Amino acid sequence: MAACAVLISAGAAAWAQTAVLAPPQNVLQLSANATVEVQQDLLSMTLNTTREAADAGTVQTQLRTALDAALAEARKSAQPGQLDVRTGNFNLSPRYSRDGKMTGWRGTAELVLEGRDFPRITQTAARISTLTIANVGFGLSREQQSKTETEAQAVAIDNFRQRADELARRFGFSGFTLREVAVNAHLGGPVQPRMMAMDAMAKSSADAPPVPIEAGKANVVVNVSGSVQLK
Repeated sequence: MAACAVLISAGAAAWAQTAVLAPPQNVLQLSANATVEVQQDLLSMTLNTTREAADAGTVQTQLRTALDAALAEARKSAQPGQLDVRTGNFNLSPRYSRDGKMTGWRGTAELVLEGRDFPRITQTAARISTLTIANVGFGLSREQQSKTETEAQAVAIDNFRQRADELARRFGFSGFTLREVAVNAHLGGPVQPRMMAMDAMAKSSADAPPVPIEAGKANVVVNVSGSVQLK
């Protein structure tokens, strides 16, 4: 009797496992997306300077002097969200001759101006005389990206539902129920800054005009993928 009980129990477990692993019927996998183009509203300007000397201490002192002066000038116009000021890379490295002998030290210091007030940022950069403009980039602020993602998400979900409904009817079903879904958002395509009328790498000076710039547009893409049960 004990052996028989074991056999029945094992058979029931095997049946249950088979039932669980049985492939679902009339399940459709699909995806849909939406792209919303939006004006870039965030400007980031990186300014830097390089110094060289025979010893590391001299280079470090020169860099700090240049950076402190730039920070003092930039902070005069700083405003949260409109112009945020922060330091970037600060590094020192030895220099060597062709025969491998150390000849001195070289260092670089950076200052980053970032925010949504483009004129404020470019005018501030133009007033900084101890650093030069090394890089200009555009992007989306958190507020702009969140707002645009919400808009694109609504469109992508509508596209997903419409496509699911259309496919269900083409397969001879009256509708569908949602089984599982994943929603993902990202910025589509590279973000490239555009410079106008002058070189962004030109040296800033106290009386230099602001660097003319023009932001481009970014694509916010939301993809909705998942499966539906046809009914």
